[in-house]
Parts: sequence; C-alpha cells; structure tokens
Amino acid sequence: MKIGFIGVGNIGAPIAGQLFKAGHELVVNDLRREAAAGLLAMGAGWADSPAEIAAGCEIVATCLPGPREMEAVCLGVGGLVEHLKPGALYIDHTTNAPALVRRVQALLAAKGVAMVDAPVSGGMEGAQTRDLLAMAGGAPKDFARAKPFLDAIAKRVMYTGGIGTGSIAKIMHNSATFTLDLVMAECWTTGVKAGIDPATIYKVFTEAALGNQMNLKVRLPATYLKGNFAPRFSLALAHKDLGLALDLARETGTPMRLNALAKAEMDEAMARGWSDRDASIYLTLQEERAGVEVRIDDL
Repeated sequence: MKIGFIGVGNIGAPIAGQLFKAGHELVVNDLRREAAAGLLAMGAGWADSPAEIAAGCEIVATCLPGPREMEAVCLGVGGLVEHLKPGALYIDHTTNAPALVRRVQALLAAKGVAMVDAPVSGGMEGAQTRDLLAMAGGAPKDFARAKPFLDAIAKRVMYTGGIGTGSIAKIMHNSATFTLDLVMAECWTTGVKAGIDPATIYKVFTEAALGNQMNLKVRLPATYLKGNFAPRFSLALAHKDLGLALDLARETGTPMRLNALAKAEMDEAMARGWSDRDASIYLTLQEERAGVEVRIDDL
C-alpha cells in the first residue's frame, strides 16, 4: 500500500519508518526536507506539499507538533481536505484538540474520506522500537480499516470510541502524567530538605505502592471507580498523612502547592463526615463540580 506521511520529526520519522519496514511504499513531506533524510535513505519518496501527498496516496497520515500545524496541513491552501480523494483514509497521530479533529472529520466525511485520530503514547524511544500505545477514535468501520497500519507502528492498539476520543485519551493521560511529575517533585524536594538522600527517596517511590502502580491498577479500581467507599485506607488516615507532609514542608520552607490543594479537598471531605470512609471518597468532590461520575462496574 502506498502511504503518504506528513510530519517526520522525532516521533513521526520512526513511526513512518515502521510503516516502511512493514512493506508499505512510503512518500513523505515535512517543512524541513532534512528531517526526512533517514527515510529517504531507506527508499522513501519525497513530496513537495500536502497536496502532492493527497493526490498520490490512498492512505495519508500526519504526525505534527499540535493543532495549529495540523489545521494548516488540513485546512490551509493546498491542504488535505481540499485534495484528498473520495475513498481515501486519513490517520492523524497528532496530539490534537478534539474539536479540531471533529471539524476536519466532518469536512472530510462530506467528501467521502474516512478519518481516524490516533495519537500515540511511548515517546521517541517507543516509536523507534514500536513499543507504543495507539489510541484510535473514529467510526468502527474506519478504525477497522486503519488497524493494520496502526498495528504496524504500535504493539498496542486501543479503540477509544468516536472521532476525537483518541485525542481526548491522549491529552488527559499526558495531563495526569505531568501533574504527577510535579507532585513527585514537591515530595522529593521536601524529603531532601528534611534530610533524606535523593537516591533513597527515589528508590522508595519506585519500590513502594506508587512505583508498582498499586493505586491505578488495584486500589482505585476497587474503590473509586466502583463507587465502593468501604474503608481500605480511611480518609482520616490519609488526611493525617497529608497533614504530616505539609507540616514537614513548612518546617523545611518548601512549597507544596498541589499537596496543599489535595489537603484542602480532604478538609472538605472530612467536614462532610466522611472520615471513616475510604480515602478515595474525597475524589467525588471533583465529580460534583464536574457534574459527572466515573464508574466502571466490570473491572
């Protein structure tokens, strides 16, 4: 199959390379031709524009820095929406704005072009080894058509639902990741200022429940995600522990802004009389504000 690939940066280039290794004919485009040097040396062809890619390929993929770049490639002069042919399939690997994804998909659907949004998780290193998770949103028939190409670039391919849900999954995952990074930095700086060796506190984090993803894989599925707040670890104990952490932060003059926010949430939950419930019950305050519950019965 002849595949056009637009955006061959640190992640796009190895993803495109996986498609080439899988036996597909590859034509690439990027703002910088030098970014494609490795792919061209492998035998990929070069196109001077997205329009040229669209004119010559039934399957077109993009992997761009963000919504602005994807919008330019799709909706700009000579863009994909204008030039993709009926029957073509467009796969967008950009970490993108769901509203833009849905706007582009609607325009393409009117022309008889299918679209799947399929951002990936695993970074440059994962792209090089195919150790990626591809999160794919779109109509089931379009996902089925795209899946062989997604399997070529990623060891794990997950169907996330309708168009735009791949992007929702990716940006929410990344948001949690970066926020957790800051929480760990707060705890590590406080711990080091209080007198523990950096290597030791890091090892504790990797060997204890957090490093084993106990919260994500065991505790939260059994409590919060099922709405079961019978105490495994009570809110009162969690409130005490977080209070001790913030006491230590004050003693060492270390800011812990996210931890303080979590403590304020626990204060409110305690004031509601939930001290003897499972600690995860304080997460329902966020559900109240958002107007939605997050529950999975069959975990």
